[in-house]
Amino acid sequence: MSTDTQATTYEGFTAEERAAMKDRAREAKKRSRRAGAPDPAEAEREVLEKIASFPDADRALAEGVHAVVMAAVPELRPRLWYGMPAYAIDGVMVCHFQHAGKFKARYATLGFSDRAKLDDGALWPTSYALTELTPEVAERITALVRQAVR
Repeated sequence: MSTDTQATTYEGFTAEERAAMKDRAREAKKRSRRAGAPDPAEAEREVLEKIASFPDADRALAEGVHAVVMAAVPELRPRLWYGMPAYAIDGVMVCHFQHAGKFKARYATLGFSDRAKLDDGALWPTSYALTELTPEVAERITALVRQAVR
């Protein structure tokens, strides 16, 4: 081992990471208590309540993304995923919105799961930085979401 490199120590998960894991555990526990398929109206209400709890700028972005995603592919079902608004089809999560405050990032992101059909050669993005929801950005999100579920 080189003497000019500093060794880093693992200090465990951050408070934000622990909170996300706790969110996911609560979501899974709640789903397991439900008999049958989850009620889509209740799931959407939970997503909208979560979005309402975001800081102002992130809330505005999340509300806009929610509207764009739901208009692009009405078959998608909103749900919470690690405490974030996410969108699934046939029970499989396709994309999610992560507000900037979630992990103290400088921007919100729109991420896609490995089930999203965004493949383009040997390299393609699965997460997009989001700072403003312009008409051009909304159009791009629409195209990405539609491609993701084709």
